[in-house]
Amino acid sequence: MKNLVITEEIWKEGTMYTAYCPELDVVSCGKSVEEARKNLLEVIEIQLEETARLGTLKTFLEDAGYDLNTSQSVLQPNKQVVAFNQRTVPLRIP
Repeated sequence: MKNLVITEEIWKEGTMYTAYCPELDVVSCGKSVEEARKNLLEVIEIQLEETARLGTLKTFLEDAGYDLNTSQSVLQPNKQVVAFNQRTVPLRIP
């Protein structure tokens, strides 16, 4: 069994929390941070199960940046988050 390293982005939108995994382009939500995280993990598990059932899991993971030819038990994506910032940029509305 192998494990995937993923990134979780959690956003508050109104009274709900949105959880996003950019590597797999999967999103979920919940009424709390923990519920959003739990739901994201469930959606990821379903996505992996369904792509495996369809025979497209290898392509899906390779497209997401994972090297499946490694002997490592933990698969890291080929890109790593090194910074996450909020910035203000000028907005010019014509």
